Parts: sequence; structure tokens; C-alpha cells
Amino acid sequence: MNVFRLAGDMTHLISVLVLLLKIHTIKSCAGVSLKTQELYALVFSTRYLDIFTDFTSLYNTVMKLIFLGSSFSIVWYMRHHKLVQRSYDKDHDTFRHQFLVLPCLILALLIHEQFTFKEVMWTFSIYLEAVAILPQLVLLQRTRNIDNLTGQYVFFLGLDVRICADIIVCRFLLLLHQQLEEQR
Repeated sequence: MNVFRLAGDMTHLISVLVLLLKIHTIKSCAGVSLKTQELYALVFSTRYLDIFTDFTSLYNTVMKLIFLGSSFSIVWYMRHHKLVQRSYDKDHDTFRHQFLVLPCLILALLIHEQFTFKEVMWTFSIYLEAVAILPQLVLLQRTRNIDNLTGQYVFFLGLDVRICADIIVCRFLLLLHQQLEEQR
């Protein structure tokens, strides 16, 4: 198993658990960006297109189900749970997150390992995950109100983004190396 992937999985899992703890215990999503949560739902939906077709390992399948389920449940809570929904700060969560999606898709179409639908969508999800935290950071900058659980959530999410960036750099360098080897 890839060390970067395991570290990324664990840091993202911790961030999700901290966020779900906040939502369930305090019944609040104050300081949490719904836009970031929607981007993560899109990230995992496009990354795990193979969940019902390719079996890699039990760990892999369980983590895919956890990330998909937690992403969509957080979005549902923030949009539809009566108590949690009231604490959502729509006035400050105004980052235009849809403008992150198209550049990531174009980049995935240009820089990928293989030109197949699943591979391009997987690559798109990696690029999108690297910038999905931006609406959360903008929201925190605008409100300047960070409680302890939100701070811990953002810390672990930021750590996950750093690991994701490392994965992107490694994949790019590996792809570049493979192309140079093929030209020889």
C-alpha cells in the first residue's frame, strides 16, 4: 500500500470524524463551508467510480464507502437537518466553488496516465481535492470565528491537502519519467 495514500486516508478520516462529532454533539455546522463539503462529495463520487466493478481489497472498499457516505451525509445534514441547517452561514460561504471544477477537469484531460474515462475522472478528483479546501479557508477568513472542533477539522483537512499535493507531484514526476523513458 502507498504510504501517501494511507496517510491521506487517515488524515481525511480524522477530519471527517471531527466534523461529524461537531455536527452530532453540538448540532451545529457554524464555521463549516457547505461548498467545501459539496466539492468533497464530487471528489469521492468521481474517484470511486470503480467501487462496484473493481475489487482491490477490503480496506479499499470500506474506505471508499466511508468517504462517500460521510461526504454525502455531511452535505445532507448541512442542507436538510433542521437544527444543523440553521447554523450554516450562507452569507459568508460565498466562494464560487463551481469555478474550481472546470480548470481541474481541463487539467485532468491534459495531464493523466491513461486516456480512459475512469482514469481521467480519478485524476480530476485528485486535482479537485487539492483545491477543495479553498471555500473553507475563505469562510474562516471572512468570519474569523473558529471554535476548537472547526480548527481541528481544518488542521486535518489541510494536512490531507498537503499529502494530496505530494501525490500530485509524485504522479507528475512519475509520468514525466515514463514519457522520457519511452522517448529513448
